Order: sequence, then C-alpha cells, then structure tokens
Amino acid sequence: MDKLVNTVRPYAWGSVTALPELLGQEPTGEPQAELWMGAHPGDPSRADRGEGPRRLDELIAADPEGELGAASVARFGPTLPFLLKVLTPGIPISIQAHPSLDQARAGFAAENALGIPLDAPHRNYRDANHKPELICALGDFDGLCGFRRPADAAALLAGLGVPALEPVIAPLRAEDESEALSGALAAALGLDGPAAEAAVRDTAEAVGKAAAEDPAGPYAPYVRIARDFPGDRGLIAGLLLNHVLLRAGEALYLGAGVPHAYLHGVCVELQANSDNVLRAGLTPKHIDVPELLKVVEFTATAPDPLLPVTVDATPGEELYPVPIDEFRLSRFVLDGRERTLLGDAPQILLCTAGAARLTSADGETLELARGESAFLPATGAAIRLTGTGTTVFRATVTL
Repeated sequence: MDKLVNTVRPYAWGSVTALPELLGQEPTGEPQAELWMGAHPGDPSRADRGEGPRRLDELIAADPEGELGAASVARFGPTLPFLLKVLTPGIPISIQAHPSLDQARAGFAAENALGIPLDAPHRNYRDANHKPELICALGDFDGLCGFRRPADAAALLAGLGVPALEPVIAPLRAEDESEALSGALAAALGLDGPAAEAAVRDTAEAVGKAAAEDPAGPYAPYVRIARDFPGDRGLIAGLLLNHVLLRAGEALYLGAGVPHAYLHGVCVELQANSDNVLRAGLTPKHIDVPELLKVVEFTATAPDPLLPVTVDATPGEELYPVPIDEFRLSRFVLDGRERTLLGDAPQILLCTAGAARLTSADGETLELARGESAFLPATGAAIRLTGTGTTVFRATVTL
C-alpha cells in the first residue's frame, strides 16, 4: 500500500478555497483546479517505498504485472488505464468534448508527424487514448451536458428576443437532428468580428434580464457564464446544451463526443488515462473548431443523474455502473464496520470525509485523512478498510 503524493493543477478556472479545504491546507490565494491521482505522465502521483519519492508511472513501468496484475496488463496494457481526479471549478470550465479511441490515435499520430511538441499550446491530442469520464458530486455541482433537442434549443434561444441569434436558430429547424445540431453549433462558433461581439453582448444582456425576472428559470445558469466570460461565443454555444444539477452522491457518465462544461462545485472524476480535449469556448486556451466538429456526437440527450447500486460480492460497496471496463468507480460510506477489498486489480482509494484505515493481510496499516489517497498494487491479497463517518472512493478496473 502506497500513500500518494499528488499534484494540484492551478488552472485559472479553479476555486481558490475548495481544494485547500479538502486537503486541510491554507489557501494560497491562487486558483487550484484539479488534484491528479494516477500515473499519467503529465503529472504522475509519487510514492515512497523507502528510497525516496518515485513517480508512479515509473514504478509501474519497472514491473507492470507486479503492480497492475497479469489480467490487467493482458486486457489494458502495461500502464494504469485510469486517472482519478478531484475537480473544483470556481468559474466555468471550457465547453469541450473528447475524442473516441480511433480519433485520438489518428489525431495523435497526425500531430506527431507534423512535429508539434506535446506541450505546445495549439496541440489538440496529447496522447493516443480516448477520455470517457465519470463525475460524482461531493455537494451541489452543476454543469452543461449533451445537446438539447433542436426544438427546445430553438425555443430557448428565440425566447431571448435577440435578432443576432437567428443564424444559430435557423439550422435548428432542419428535420434531421444531427444536421440541426451541427449546423447550430457551427453557426454559434462561426460568429466573428463585430457581429459576434454584438450577438454575445445582446445575448448576455437578455440572459441577465430573463434570469432576474425568473431566478429559477432556464436562463439562470448562464448568468455565471456571461459574467465570467464576457464576449465569449461559448455563451451562445452553451445555450444549446442541457443544464444538469447533481446533488451529493449523484454521478454523470460522459462518453466520447458528448459536449459538456462544468460550472461550479466539487466532484470526484474518474476517466481513462488521457488528457485529450477539444474546446468550444469559455477558455483562453486553443480552440480548433473544425477538429471539434469532427469529434462531437450531434445527438440530443437527456443526461439523468446516475445513482450507485449495491455490490453483492463486496458488502458496503456502492458502484456507479458505466459501459466500459478500463475504469470502475465505487464508494464506501463507513459506519465502523470493517469492509474487505479484493486485491486482484490495481486500485486507488481516496478519502473524502473522515479518516480511513487500511490493513493488509500481513498487518501493515495505512491511515488516510480527508483528501489523502493510496495506491494498492494488484497483489491478490485482500485489504481491510475501516472508519467511522468516513467516505472512501475506490477507483479500479473491471476484469
């Protein structure tokens, strides 16, 4: 069992206080956006096995089967196939979508062939993997996810009474859903120059007025976007997407091509081990509209919150089921009773409330305070987990 030393990514959209509060640290006054736990080479966790801190990706590379287990290596390759995070948006995260596995491989190879450095600001594909993800709210968490039905999006936009939005509304009248949504998004992101400035300004004013008249209405979530990203076309693109509010313990799964943006709150995120992002707005970072339009799935969705289900094989475990095997997220809400975790797959445990104790088969113990995490290699031995008033998230794979 390895207690992990993890990296905080200080993106500008991060909350100044939420991660320090989780970690029991004093705020630095700077945004702290993401806590990474895993072996992604961009910011791998570190573990100390008596010889000083070492990168988790290097420990795994030195003995893939010893760390991950033969079954995981055979199924997913010699790397940890998932990345666990805590996200704390204080202002909206960019509207974005992630590529499929085939798209990521092709895009990564193409940008390598062009000689674009991996850390170049204009790079779209930083690795050759897809990035499906699952988020689980630790409190009220709201965001945008998936397209509204074209008729609903047209009604929402038309309700603002902004003539400059007609080029975005017009495509939504197409009979084919995919054609309607792709045309509307392309039109929103294609606005340029004075026309774009006027459209965004007038939309922001109309959103603010509508939200003031009806604070619980459909325009209220967009006030935050208009305030934090003045002049950004992402405001208009965001109106094409569903607003979702998650309560503590509720989750949301996002597959390849689903456009989304997280607005505010704190969540645990488990994803495939990738950092590939195509952006549509609400960011000063690189936006490649043609590439984004290749990646997005233009299908209307109804993103219902995902609730955990009990796991018969592991008493006390609550699983968030997802349609892929390379990551698996579950939760233990500990009430003093001991729980047993099988050790046949690599695992990362994250304590988000209270304090947890891990005990190995040979009696070794490891204490996790709130905000701390541990890597458990696939040794095959069971680990005992205890705590009172404690919540522990378990990230692993399905074999």
